[in-house]
Amino acid sequence: EHTIALMLALARRIYPAVNSLKQGRWEKSSLRGHEVLGKTLGLIGLGRIGSLVASKAKGLDMRVIAHDPYASPERAASSGVELVSLETLLSEADFVSVHTPLTPQTKGLVGAEELALLKPTAYVINCARGGIVDETALEAALREERIAGAALDVFVEEPATENPLVSLPNVIA
Repeated sequence: EHTIALMLALARRIYPAVNSLKQGRWEKSSLRGHEVLGKTLGLIGLGRIGSLVASKAKGLDMRVIAHDPYASPERAASSGVELVSLETLLSEADFVSVHTPLTPQTKGLVGAEELALLKPTAYVINCARGGIVDETALEAALREERIAGAALDVFVEEPATENPLVSLPNVIA
């Protein structure tokens, strides 16, 4: 639910709209969001939590694709999820959500090269573990507006009060 809530908050631009209004501004037309209906959610990891997120996204009429070298194609297909390569996931997804443990193999799994594959309208969501998404590369992609935004619930160092990602306007932290 938390992942879905963050995805919807990103899509509908809820956080910037709330901040704008609290600062006494009415910027309704510039803060228009978009629906997730028909959009593609790419899940990195299709274990227990990834599967729950997939189920909820399917209920929102989203296309769900996943990259997980350990998931069986039969199990994925029975959930209406298409298993794809990481490169395909990154290039096709409107939202990329991370659902893997932090291991030596997944540390920095989403770095500068991977972020470069994303659409400029794509969003990154990480509620799994800090360190799977390279924070320096993510910050650069967000500052240069090569991707639309991110929602982060985890960081390499916590509390993340000094993390530069927290201050970016296109980040929900």
